[in-house]
Amino acid sequence: MGNVDIQRAGQDVGVDLAGVAGLLADGTRAAFCLALLDGRAWTASELARYAGVAPSTATSHLNLLVGGGLLAEARHGRHRYVRVADRRVVELIESLAALAPQRGARPRSLSASGRQQALARARLCYDHLAGAVALAITDAMVKRGLLEWGSEPGLTDRGALWLAEAGIEVPGGSRRPPVRACLDWTERRPHLAGAVGAALSTHALTAGWMTRIGTTRALIVTPAGRQAWHDHLGLSPVGL
Repeated sequence: MGNVDIQRAGQDVGVDLAGVAGLLADGTRAAFCLALLDGRAWTASELARYAGVAPSTATSHLNLLVGGGLLAEARHGRHRYVRVADRRVVELIESLAALAPQRGARPRSLSASGRQQALARARLCYDHLAGAVALAITDAMVKRGLLEWGSEPGLTDRGALWLAEAGIEVPGGSRRPPVRACLDWTERRPHLAGAVGAALSTHALTAGWMTRIGTTRALIVTPAGRQAWHDHLGLSPVGL
């Protein structure tokens, strides 16, 4: 099969997979998408500062990402905000990040090293928890029989009772699966996502078990949270 035939076959499928891949093939655009995984809407100026590029450069890249359907935009007065278009995009970016090779480049500063370590330890992945702490929570829930964690992840009857006793409310009436395994790009194995994962994250933040580090998506477990995770899941406060 020649190159022309391969190109024609790709066109006949009717899906521009290469176009989506091309949007993430640029380092700046990829950095924007990773930053937006915290679920918040950012301005072009904020993203420009985050990636260390000129505002005009940021705007050009954001136009491509919005046009390609990976990001959605909203205007509030004179300000333009962008966010990840939907959960499918979040899953795509997280999966690609998990498959990407780890770069050996050293952080340029002590603060950059601290940010990397904080993100690897605990962070928001759109609307659920990710990082080493999230994996510890998932493992503890599986060990206690609260989750089925095989080829078809799900919440057990014991898990539903545990959520109710812990005061964690999972919204109903949604097509979203209650439990989904999301591949963690720093730990390289799945953490808890889906409606249950989102509810757990919301409760942890609302109850003060975890809190944001500054304006980043990195999280830290509070003293109250260490006690709560120990009481509810038997996690060692020292390990958190």
